[in-house]
Amino acid sequence: MRYAGEEHESQGGGAVTFARDTVHRIDLTGDGRKDYIVDFSATKCGERETTYCGTGGCVMNILVTLAGGSVRPVFDGYVRSYKVVAPPTKRGAARTIRFDLHGSYCGGFGAQACAKEKAVTATPFAFKQP
Repeated sequence: MRYAGEEHESQGGGAVTFARDTVHRIDLTGDGRKDYIVDFSATKCGERETTYCGTGGCVMNILVTLAGGSVRPVFDGYVRSYKVVAPPTKRGAARTIRFDLHGSYCGGFGAQACAKEKAVTATPFAFKQP
């Protein structure tokens, strides 16, 4: 969130406004510790609502909490929307997130639908365009 403020200042200032649900705490890795989804889709930079969003979606970060209590970023990218899929079927299993992405991540173009699913672990990941 500090980065969001710095990015905003570099674009001309004004107040950064975060939505109440910008940070969502949820155990994604199945280890019993709360992890974090940071979704900038409703963040405003002054009167501009597009600082953190574009045709590829909005900035989203996923951070997982490790055994020692430190936090590791595992995803930083643009996402149109996301949904945490139903809880895992067995204890200790990672949750899966369905990401709706820019069509180019599926070999198409912007307006085409492109969905990818990923089980979240402590290993960083990114979506690559073909």
